[in-house]
Amino acid sequence: MKFDKSIAGYHMLIIISEIDGYFSAAEKKVVLQYIKENHPSLVSLEIHNRILNTLPKDLFMEHFEKVANDFYWQTTPEERNRFLNCMFKLVKADKVISKEENKYIDALYTLWDL
Repeated sequence: MKFDKSIAGYHMLIIISEIDGYFSAAEKKVVLQYIKENHPSLVSLEIHNRILNTLPKDLFMEHFEKVANDFYWQTTPEERNRFLNCMFKLVKADKVISKEENKYIDALYTLWDL
């Protein structure tokens, strides 16, 4: 299944917010802002939340890489830079950047050849 860029971005943000085992209120605020700015129709995200909630943690990276590629091929370099800024806001929102979060950011830099 190929996801459109706004949903692919949503998946990446949820994965990176969940990877350290704690989804803080500050992180949730960043994700909600992303939805507001990039998915204005606010189509039900219930299906996507179900996909993400049932995804085993050992498959997070595989899914993250897949949706990162979906996002990449549908966006401009400027859109990718804006998304990276959003992702950095997310990982800094709880005042701690975990090793796991850093691993996913590194993976994104590698995938997008940054």
